[in-house]
Amino acid sequence: MSSARHSVLWVWGPAAGMMAVIFVVSSLSEPPSPPGGLSDRKLHTLEYAVLGALMLRAAAGARWAGVTLMTAVSAFVLSTAYGITDEMHQYFVPGRESDPGDVAVDALGSALAAAAIWLWSIIKANLAAGRPPHARHPPL
Repeated sequence: MSSARHSVLWVWGPAAGMMAVIFVVSSLSEPPSPPGGLSDRKLHTLEYAVLGALMLRAAAGARWAGVTLMTAVSAFVLSTAYGITDEMHQYFVPGRESDPGDVAVDALGSALAAAAIWLWSIIKANLAAGRPPHARHPPL
């Protein structure tokens, strides 16, 4: 293991970068329209799915072996908490408003990503061990 690979910047940098992008866009009084005709809610879900995945990567130490139920839950909680603070931030931006519905879809996006990656890690571990993908049932 090289020290650069497991540095704080390598592990947490991508999540912090995504948080910075969300913060900058939330700071705009008139943010750009969502691309590809996406609704605002779908865009929030997608943004927070990316953030949830990056938070899970960070919580897992950027290692597949670190992806557990607890790191997935931690990623969900951190991403959702950031969504709450983002809505609080928007309350103070002229022309913007705080919307609890956005927090709900932020939480949905982060939950979907964290759950999908956690399940994939189980399948990946089982395939690597020569077991059927569904063989390992992690403790709850």
